[in-house]
Amino acid sequence: MKRAALYSRPPPAPLTGQGSAALPKSFWHAATIQRLPLWVAFFWMAVVSAVLTWALTRLAQPAQAITQDDIHAAVLHTLNTQELPSRAARAALRIAPAVVRVRTQDEDKKNPQGGLQDSGVGSGVVISEEGIILTNLHVVQGAKRIQVTFADGLESDAQVIAVQPHNDLAVIKASRLPDDLQPATLGSSQNLQPGDEVAAVGFPFGIGPSVSAGVVSGLNRQFGSEGKTMMRGLIQADAAANPGNSGGPLINMAGEVVGIVTAILNPTSDRTFIGIVFAATIESAGSSLGIPPF
Repeated sequence: MKRAALYSRPPPAPLTGQGSAALPKSFWHAATIQRLPLWVAFFWMAVVSAVLTWALTRLAQPAQAITQDDIHAAVLHTLNTQELPSRAARAALRIAPAVVRVRTQDEDKKNPQGGLQDSGVGSGVVISEEGIILTNLHVVQGAKRIQVTFADGLESDAQVIAVQPHNDLAVIKASRLPDDLQPATLGSSQNLQPGDEVAAVGFPFGIGPSVSAGVVSGLNRQFGSEGKTMMRGLIQADAAANPGNSGGPLINMAGEVVGIVTAILNPTSDRTFIGIVFAATIESAGSSLGIPPF
């Protein structure tokens, strides 16, 4: 038995009526065109020809070459009309996710609630995705508990895993890590020259993260406070640093770590910045602590 089609086209409607009523619309379109005056046809042909000629002429014209003067003018216009962030601000933004606050506690100091009281505060910089952090040895030395606070606010205990006493450096490792930990980019102090811009990032007096900008004042300096080992090969800079900046990164204007802030020079007992800060080079930290050369 033949099955009926599910979908089929309806048969064409038969022509009905007489004369013009039975003719398809296409007939009337053709007839109308045939009755157009000859000059109208020529007019429209001329219009189409003119449009095509104009389009082809525009496409054939070579693009105007941009000169160096044009580039200079555009840059000058941008500088005069846009508020651009400073070089130090851009550098600090790059390093910000890797800077941590380091707090220490010991059993000899109790807070009013009976817990351990903070005995010191410093700074550190994350150098690997595994939570390896560079800081100063004097920040964590002798502490019963070390806590770090990451850029996203996460707090974690940390343990000392390596030390470099002659440069007052320590490596600590956090036990808990943020989901998207971004380590710092390590640069090189070998390219630094006196007058180069640098910035110190950290937590002076526990406030921060704070950024202070300055320049390299000198290289290959040595410094040793009373009763402490003489440190050598240090970077001298005038970026403001205070207690709490210790262990934080000294960065160049590319946001790369070139040193670890280690000490401030002050002939008084006030422990405040008077214009000279010393930083251990990142090369000395890396070579002595087992970090590959960079």
